[in-house]
Amino acid sequence: MMWRDHKIPLIVIAVLLLGNVFFFFTYRVQYQSRLTDLDTRLEDAQRRLQEAQRSRAAAEQLLASYDKVRADLQNLYDERWSTQARRFTLLFEEVKRLATASHFDPRSFGFSRTESTQSSTKDTGIGSTAVSVAFTVQGSYEQMRRLINLLELSNQFIIIDGLGLASASDTKSLTMNIRLKTLFRDPAAPIAGRPNQQL
Repeated sequence: MMWRDHKIPLIVIAVLLLGNVFFFFTYRVQYQSRLTDLDTRLEDAQRRLQEAQRSRAAAEQLLASYDKVRADLQNLYDERWSTQARRFTLLFEEVKRLATASHFDPRSFGFSRTESTQSSTKDTGIGSTAVSVAFTVQGSYEQMRRLINLLELSNQFIIIDGLGLASASDTKSLTMNIRLKTLFRDPAAPIAGRPNQQL
């Protein structure tokens, strides 16, 4: 009987309870949908971040490779293919040092110089000069092989352009005429032809 006396407050409480239950389940469904949507967006964002990080790592590696190639080209341009005034003395000293290391003592050297007329160098605006160095040595076959090997392994830009061998019938000594060739960059070459040209 007590509920009859408190009928209105109990009805209000029941309505509020039903409203809260309805709101709770409705909100939970909507909230769960939002959570699922946020989780999906988070996964997409993480995937895009990983792809961006991989792309950045690949780009950094590519940039490092490019910087190394550019530095190597600059070194080749400035050191290995430098002008005659800058590199000829070093080249001549290297040839003499290698001959001495092979136990040869060349008495005389011959030099010749020719200007490059190749169209490939004219197209790029970079001229070159070819210089030949010729000398004669006498010694054993092992000494000859050692000298040729040292010339091929040299850090200088040296091309073995010609070899001539002769032997005396009364001795085991060989005579070798050797002609080396190298290229020098034209000192009047325009700066625009340099490999490290900044765009």
